[in-house]
Amino acid sequence: MKRMIAGFIFLLLVLGSCNNKKSNNLPTRMSDSIHRLNEDSLAQAAKGPHQTNADELFNDFIYNFASDPAIQRQRIVFPLLVDNGGKKSFIDARHWKHDYLFIHQKIYTLIFDRQKDMDLVNDTSLKSVQVEWLYPKNKMVKHYNFKRVRGMWLLESINMSQMTNIEDETFLNFYGRFSTDSLFQAQRVCQPLKFVTANPDDDFSMIEATIDVSQWFAFKPQLPILQLSNINYGQQNSDKSIQKIVAFKGVSNGFSNMLYFRKKAGKWKLYKFEDTSM
Repeated sequence: MKRMIAGFIFLLLVLGSCNNKKSNNLPTRMSDSIHRLNEDSLAQAAKGPHQTNADELFNDFIYNFASDPAIQRQRIVFPLLVDNGGKKSFIDARHWKHDYLFIHQKIYTLIFDRQKDMDLVNDTSLKSVQVEWLYPKNKMVKHYNFKRVRGMWLLESINMSQMTNIEDETFLNFYGRFSTDSLFQAQRVCQPLKFVTANPDDDFSMIEATIDVSQWFAFKPQLPILQLSNINYGQQNSDKSIQKIVAFKGVSNGFSNMLYFRKKAGKWKLYKFEDTSM
């Protein structure tokens, strides 16, 4: 009987000690939780879904991610960190609403400073990629941050930020007006405008010519007004760049246009237009 009582007292002491230890460590654990959360969640998410062929190229993955709700939920690190201008919050799986990104649109856009960076689209060694929405009117950028973990692409976090560059004519400022003001647009198209298009008589050659402003308005693609999409594969995208290439790509429809802009004497102008749609 004495042994039973002693054992019971010992058990109470052990439990009390554990509770005190937990209580004392609580502030430290809370302060460390945000730091460890993404690492733990990334590892956990990587255990669930399996790598597929679509993981090889990010563009293949992002189409599946945006179009299939089941795949999207499997490839998000929950609870998902959302940083809105420094204000952090988390979205758990129960409250996540499917995000179609840009696949419900006929086209999406990519932005480059250099033509050689376009090769990154087909780079299979990428480790991180950001899908971006740029809002010219509000000067805001929204980033979806993807990481490749054990060969699989996972959405790690989302962050939104205000553009801080207040130059008179950043490219985004310029584009916001170029896409909405036809008179301004006409003034900012070089005359003559270089024009490249597919040769209808030869699938393997291109036709290079020049067109005037009226022809530009006849041939130009529909320019997104409220927001521009971009996929940042790691390409250079600097506010100080004097060249911007905006690629318009169709969502599963073979559409392909490219607009080449150059900044000269502080003003952006369109100097080349390519239409290589299939």
